Amino acid sequence: MIIEANGILMGYDLTGDPDGPVITLSHSLATTREMWWPQLGALEDNYRILRYDTRGHGETEAPDAPYDIPLLANDVAALLRALEIEQTHFVGLSMGGMIGQRFATSYPELVDSVTLCATACQMPPDAGPAWNERIEIANTQGMDGLVNSTVERWFTKKYIESDAKSLTRVRGMIRQTPPHGFANCGEAIKVLAQLNILKEIRCPTLLLVGEEDPSTPPAASQLIKENVTGAEMKIIKQASHLLNIEQPATFNKELVKFLATH
Repeated sequence: MIIEANGILMGYDLTGDPDGPVITLSHSLATTREMWWPQLGALEDNYRILRYDTRGHGETEAPDAPYDIPLLANDVAALLRALEIEQTHFVGLSMGGMIGQRFATSYPELVDSVTLCATACQMPPDAGPAWNERIEIANTQGMDGLVNSTVERWFTKKYIESDAKSLTRVRGMIRQTPPHGFANCGEAIKVLAQLNILKEIRCPTLLLVGEEDPSTPPAASQLIKENVTGAEMKIIKQASHLLNIEQPATFNKELVKFLATH
């Protein structure tokens, strides 16, 4: 479905128990709301699930103006208000987790809990050249030039060799991402610096991270945990960056347990 929020058209799905607590799912860079397919069966019986496409991705518009993480968090708040949703549990992975940190601090009245998956609160200084290279490839070659290297970062070698069906679905999402949407979000991530706001997160917080994630390793989640009062953290074995797809049973178990507690 499509709705106007924060001055753009946004793609979303609202499914599950219409009377249940709302969970908002926010995807990674270069995917869409379809990234959450492994979680629907575990959540829809008891929760109302809002999946949306981030600005520059999927069915959400991709304006050429610069993006930053506060803007992407404002998009979430505007979407909730357009849908008349007063409170939500927020689950974000990678870029979605970065948005979740800002959303939880900017709009505490909307947040019941926040789950930050495979994410970081800041970019190391030496990450700039890698981001510049990816953005240059997207702008000059299109997203096809990023598919293979992205999949290799997102999944363990064992998973890449064993699950062709899921990887075909992921590759399709990467290819369909508008290059300028990827580039604009990439520029926002490249300068990520949110360590100083973490102390403002007051809601229950869970961190989920893949043990073998090279992009946002457990140390990045540990830094967040140390700066968010009462945060919980779980490391999921045999998983890389898109741990919700690579290890869905363990991911779902930890998420459902946390949500049930809060």
